[in-house]
Amino acid sequence: EQFKKLEERRIPEGIEYASIQGLRIEARQKLDKIRPRSLGQASRISGVSPADIAALMIFLGS
Repeated sequence: EQFKKLEERRIPEGIEYASIQGLRIEARQKLDKIRPRSLGQASRISGVSPADIAALMIFLGS
């Protein structure tokens, strides 16, 4: 259920990860390089922690 919810939550294309409070530097760099389309994809990136996903969800208003 939670996994499906993350897969359905889209990330806007032009998002600037550097401006998101709470993301670690490594996560910002990897997210900016890979540019995932959903939170589910972002959660599977090596170096992006659950805390980073939580910060991203808060930023997106989830």
